[in-house]
Amino acid sequence: MAELAKQESQGPMATAERTQGGPTFVPRFDILETGDELTLFGDLPGVNGEDLDIRFENNQLVVHGKVAARHENREYLYGEYGIGDFYRVFNIGESIDSSKISAELNNGTLTLHLPKAEAVKPRKIAVKCG
Repeated sequence: MAELAKQESQGPMATAERTQGGPTFVPRFDILETGDELTLFGDLPGVNGEDLDIRFENNQLVVHGKVAARHENREYLYGEYGIGDFYRVFNIGESIDSSKISAELNNGTLTLHLPKAEAVKPRKIAVKCG
């Protein structure tokens, strides 16, 4: 699990490939590990649930969020807020039970729950006294 976090902190993150006009942003994620799961928290401002596509295939978790343009056909005097889609890919090992991955989107924050497979969860060993 620490391998995923270590990968994030090493080197620059790749940018997404453009397939349509407009910028594509690489959202940042915080990763929390417990004995039962990895939890990823990502900021996706402006993304609605119906415009969010999360897929797991070939040991990769793909997060793609589409953002609709605000105030089209307007000329701004000054603008600091960029509008564009979000795209991020995470490589997921066999220690995750991919059939139980779940996601929640609340106020622009995406929470992904990646439960660990039973075989890799820590377990307590009972000691028999005789």
